[in-house]
This record gives sequence, C-alpha cells and structure tokens, in this order.
Amino acid sequence: SGPLKDMNFSIPEGGGVRFVYQFTSEPPAVSFRATGEKDGIIDIVPRTGILYLNGSLDWENKTVHRLQVESLDKEGNVVKGPYDVTIYVEDINDNPPEFDQLKYTGVVRQNSRPGKPFMRVHATDRDDPTTPHAQLTYSILHHFPNPYSEMLFQINNVTGEISPSRTGSYYLDPQKQDTFTLVVAVKDMAGMTMNAFTSSADVVITVKESLWKAPSTIRIQENSTEVHPVNISQVHSNEADVIYDIFEKEKLPRLPFSIAQNGVIYVTEPLDREEKDSYVFFVVTKDSVGDLVDKPLQIHVIVEDINDNPPVCQQALTVIEVQENEGVGSNIGTLFATDMDEEDTLNSRLQFKIESQVPAVPARDLFYIQQDTGILQLITRSLNKRIASNYSLKVLVTDAVFQTTCDVQIHVIDINDQIPIFEKSDYNSVAVAENLPVGTVILEIQATDGDEPATGSSYIIYQVKEGDPNNTFIIETDAETNRGFVKINKGLDFEATPEYNLVINATNPEPLVSGVQYNSSSLTLFKVFVTNVDEPPVFHKTVYKGEVSEDIPVNTLVMTVEAYDPEGDTVQGKHNQYLACRKKTKMQSSVQGSSCAYNPTQKSKAILVLHLKDVNDNPPRLAMDSPPFFCHPLTGGERALIEATDDDKQWYFSTFTFSLMDDMNTINNWEISKVNATHAYLSAKHVNFEEKVYHVPVIINDNGKPPLEGKVNLEVNICKCSSEKSCF
Repeated sequence: SGPLKDMNFSIPEGGGVRFVYQFTSEPPAVSFRATGEKDGIIDIVPRTGILYLNGSLDWENKTVHRLQVESLDKEGNVVKGPYDVTIYVEDINDNPPEFDQLKYTGVVRQNSRPGKPFMRVHATDRDDPTTPHAQLTYSILHHFPNPYSEMLFQINNVTGEISPSRTGSYYLDPQKQDTFTLVVAVKDMAGMTMNAFTSSADVVITVKESLWKAPSTIRIQENSTEVHPVNISQVHSNEADVIYDIFEKEKLPRLPFSIAQNGVIYVTEPLDREEKDSYVFFVVTKDSVGDLVDKPLQIHVIVEDINDNPPVCQQALTVIEVQENEGVGSNIGTLFATDMDEEDTLNSRLQFKIESQVPAVPARDLFYIQQDTGILQLITRSLNKRIASNYSLKVLVTDAVFQTTCDVQIHVIDINDQIPIFEKSDYNSVAVAENLPVGTVILEIQATDGDEPATGSSYIIYQVKEGDPNNTFIIETDAETNRGFVKINKGLDFEATPEYNLVINATNPEPLVSGVQYNSSSLTLFKVFVTNVDEPPVFHKTVYKGEVSEDIPVNTLVMTVEAYDPEGDTVQGKHNQYLACRKKTKMQSSVQGSSCAYNPTQKSKAILVLHLKDVNDNPPRLAMDSPPFFCHPLTGGERALIEATDDDKQWYFSTFTFSLMDDMNTINNWEISKVNATHAYLSAKHVNFEEKVYHVPVIINDNGKPPLEGKVNLEVNICKCSSEKSCF
C-alpha cells in the first residue's frame, strides 16, 4: 500500500483474481475511482483503494493496460489525480508452436550439394517473441524409410531449411527410392527445457534424377562451314544462379570450346581431324565466390573425318629391281601411298591402277598391280635386259574423291651366272705383333666378278672358311672396288695361338643361277704368324665382388685378389697408395696392404665391387608428401593415414610401432592406432579444435637390431575446406 501516485506494475498473465495494490487516502479524500483500460478485468474498491484483478490477464490479447486513478471527497469531487497506473502483462509459455502447413512437399535432385537447402518449413508461436517462450528450434523426429546408418536429410534448427546430408548427397537415387517422408518437430523454449511445447508436421520429399550429367560423346564433323560458334551440347546444374566454366585436361595452344551461362557448350571454330582427332575437357560450376558447386563433368569430343585429303605417294620415285629371269606371276615390289584421312575408313581406302608403261616392249602390259594392295607382279613373260634395261610406270592412286599419279621405275638386273675369281690363289704369309689393336688391317685381297656392276650378282662377300674357329679375323668389302680388307676381330695371343693357316672364299649375296657353282677359283690361302710381345700381368678375375657390414672397423681385411704374368715375371699389386708384394709369380693383394716400392713396366687393372650390408643406424621417420588436415569444424570420426619409413634397407619383415608423446595436451586431444606394418591412423579425440596448425609429437620405433626410435612433430592442419573436401 501507499499514497496515490503514478505507478507501474508487471503482472504475469493468467492466475485469476488477485490484489494488486492498495492506495491510502488523505483527508478530505474518502474514496477512489479508476478509469481507462480496465477491460472488465481490472478495478478498484472505492472505499478501501484496493486495486485488484477480477479475472486473468492474457498477454496474447493485451500486453499493457493503462488506467487513471483519482481520490474523491464526500461530494465526489476530485481531491488528487488523476494519476497514471500502468499494468504490464508478463508473458508465460502457454502457447505451443504451430506449423503454417499441416503437410509440406519438396523436390530434391540426385547428387545435390550437401547442406544446400531445397525447401524449408516454418512455425510460429503466439508467446512473447522477446522471450524464450517463442524461440523455436527445428529437428527431424523420423525418417521414412531410413536405409542407412545416417539420415539422408538434415534440417537447420534455426531456419527450418532442409538439405541433403553428406550421406544423402552420395546415396540419393530415384531409381532406388524416389519418395521419403520426414516427421519434422518444432519446440519452443529453444528446446532447452523439459517443459517446452512440441508440434510436428510431415514433409514428403520427392527425389528426382540429377540434372548435372555429362552428355554422351559429342561428334563434330571436321572443317565445318557453319557460322561459328556452334551449339554442340548443353549441361544443367542442380543449383540455380551458378557460374559455368571450362578448364582443360590437356595443355593445348588453344581450346576451341566455350560455355555460356545457361550451360550451352559451343565449338568456336572449325576443327581439323588431321590436326587433332579428339578433345577432352571439363565443365564446372562455381558460386559467386568462386567455390565449386558440382563435381566437374568430363566432356569428350570426337572429330569426325571427311574426305579432304588426296592420296600421297610415299616416295617421289619408287625404284624396283627385277632379275631378268624372274618367273611369271612373281611379286617384284610394292608401291606405297598414304592418305591422311581417318584410317580404316572409306575416306582413306586407296586403289591402284597402271596408266602407262614405257617402253612398251617386248609387250605393252608386262606388269600388273593389285588394285587394293599396290603389289606389282610380272604378268606375261620373263624380262630381257638386252631388250630393255629399265621401265617407267605411271600408277594412278585414287580414293573416293581424289586421285594422284605415282612414278615407278623398274630396273632389269643381270642374273648371277659368273663366280668371283681371286687374283691370287695364295697370299703367302704375314707376321703381326700380338698387341695389335682390334680393327687393324693386316692384309688386302682382291677378287673380280663378271656380272653387272653394283648389283647383288657382282658384289663380293669375303669369309674365312677354314683356320679361324674363334673368328679372330674379319674381312670387310669396299662396295665400289670389291677389295677385301682382312682385320683383327679379337685380340691376338702368342702364348695361345702363334700361327693361323687361313682359307678364304669369295661369294655373292645373290644366288647363282642353276648349273653354275663356286669352285677353287673363288678360294685363296695365306698364313698369319703372331709375334710375342711383353704383356701386362693378368688378374684371375676381371671383377672381384665382396660384401661387408657398413660399420666394420678401419683396416679390416675385406678381399684378396690374385694376378699372374703370362711371361712369368714378378707381379706387384697396387690399390690407391697401399701395396702388397710377393717375390713370386703370383700376387695376393688385400685392401689393407703394406707399403713397398712400385715401379712396373706393364700393368693391368681389375675392378673390386664391395657391397655394404646395411646396419640399423637410421631412426624411422614419417614418409608423407604433405601434412594431414581435418576440415573445420570437425564432426567426429575424422582420421588421417600416416606412413613411416627409414633410410636403412627395408626387408620384407620390416615393421614400425606408433605411439604419442606422453603429455596431457597430446593425450587429451589425439590418439593413434596401427593399420599395418608401415601405416597408422591419427584420430582426433573431440571436435573442439580451433582453425590452426597443431603440432602432434609422434614416436616411431622400428624392429631393427638394435631397434631405433624416431621422434617427430607431425603438423596437423585444422582448416576450412571446399565442397570437394580439400583444404582452402
């Protein structure tokens, strides 16, 4: 209670009849009167001044009641007032939220981006929106059907927007299930108390086929005369307001394709199949900030051939040699021609036809060419070099549109009816030192052949027929003079073979005609005497191989080598500046040899290959091209695969163990689990990580003898990711 004055009251709605306040009177006032927004609920007892409610206030109907109160004397005259009395109605949570529809329907495309809303639900609450009473939160109660462990859809708990989950973006397929029903709930009190009111509504979602599909292979005819650019295909994103773009799969000087912002793909210029017969590029969609919206589509374009290339003779002049005794029907050669149009099509099919033969003796049609192969044959009779030694042919080569004339020249060559004859039947002897280098000419020989010069019938091949089982000598022929040069083919050795008695024959590469045979006129003799030369010592092996551990002590004996002198002289050994000497015909030289005099007149070298066996002297380390990352914010269950290696030799049984450094920060944030002998998973223990780089101390042990331990600080990047799950 108190004297009459301006007053404000806050009263919760509901609650029924109650006293609010009692105003006290001051003489000559004897009563009170209230006027204003009483609304049949608020009044004052005139004699006592008690302000009271005779019913319940309702915030939803009226939030403020404004009254005027005054005091009166006995005659009803105003003593004080009027004073303003304002009653503010306090809201209580007495209204459940209500959806604006009993049932919602929506459409989503297959492979839509996760988190991209395709519809929304909306609910309202009649309670005070400035209080938690009307703060609404949305959730999905049920999901029919729900074939996977995770829901295919998700809802924004504040806005009510519904979008595919990551699982849904991957698995939604109208061929498998085209309709889903969600039971969506809305709670007031921000869903934070057990006394919150809840309402629900059904959401029926239809799954439709993805619009974002690569077109089938696009075929474009080369050298098109249409006005460019030409529309060749179109792609459609599942999202609205995206930016279409093209990027190359191959690095080309130019990409003759473009895309408009309605997804229409154009070829921007005529294509030439002979320049490039196919193209592969990607079409992408981006949002306004440049992030990828859809997965890239691969576009394949094949350039179709037209017959725009004439046949081409492979050679300006095709020369063919034919023996004069060649039989009728013999294949004497092939005319080759090409066509740059597409292979194995009618555009590149070539056909051959002889147009003319010069001279036309002894007949006009001596030759025949196979229409589809270009193979030339004798058609009537044997050729006679005395009648004509050369023929010129004009051959017409055609495809379906073009034609070309190719020139063929046919040389009639003499038959091989003469044998080579040596100018000497015996070249006596020659003395050569055993140290002459391979390739040295030791003798020149000469035979002649009466057949046509510069043909296979007159060219002479010299060979050692007898006396050289190891091919110590070789004979080369001068193609112009047919002179033979006897050369050393392998090193001579006086101690092994001091003398050679050689029989040499002369033959032609072209077979002799029937009835003619080689005889003694095509043979010659000569002797080779090898003279002794003081030779260098010889190792028993040209390469010595050994194996030691990489950690052996200095001065350890690792290998013994042996050498001897063919003439029986004393041998000395040298390895860098270390010597090991024996006063014998044999020498043993070790890598740790002793020091002694060294002044040889002849010397030889051998190779020592020393394989080092690995010792476990390198600790294990991480083998990763780039540090692992997790997308921020984490959702739980993330893990990164790490791999270990070390620089020691990796045996098939090599294995590593992984552990974390024993400190509270590391143990509370991370855990590590083995995958196999060389890999492990690093997992986050919680999702409350900041967007930054963390350093995780990892311990890696190998199984070597002795085992070694490596400690590394593994960088783990907690970063914002693109829609393709890659770190920005």
